[in-house]
Amino acid sequence: MEISYVLDASAFINGFQLDSKNNFTVSEITAEIKDFESKLKFDAAIEEGRLRIQDVDLKYSSCVNDIISESGDILRLSLPDKKLIALAYMLSQQGHNVKVISDDYTIQNTLKIMDIPFSGVLTEGIKEVYNWKKVCEGCKKEYDDDYSFDDCEICGSRIFKKRIRVRK
Repeated sequence: MEISYVLDASAFINGFQLDSKNNFTVSEITAEIKDFESKLKFDAAIEEGRLRIQDVDLKYSSCVNDIISESGDILRLSLPDKKLIALAYMLSQQGHNVKVISDDYTIQNTLKIMDIPFSGVLTEGIKEVYNWKKVCEGCKKEYDDDYSFDDCEICGSRIFKKRIRVRK
């Protein structure tokens, strides 16, 4: 079965070769492609029919949001990143043989949790899975992902995102 590639902005920025016509992305990725050369490659791929911009059904986005809330990656993923992951999930659920092309370690972390294949263009890719927690620098109190303040309600110290390795 032919591979359906789901492409992050880094695929265009870092020179991924679109050899097949089975390439997908989401419209939100266009905002992340800022340099002229990458924009030209992106536009040419669409015009030549080598890249399709695909909408994602809401049910797949909701499922991905649940997964990234559990891992803590929701703290680090942008809206385009979330949509891209949801697209990969949707295509895999629809029977496509999916591979995501992204050099973004947080995207790779989420994909690894979801057992969706990925590879980078310039990077080798992650080897282990990590979760993220909001933790007070001073008293070490842990906060929920939706805690919106930068300082601890108990001691006033700074809140930071702590990486926690997960066995996978």
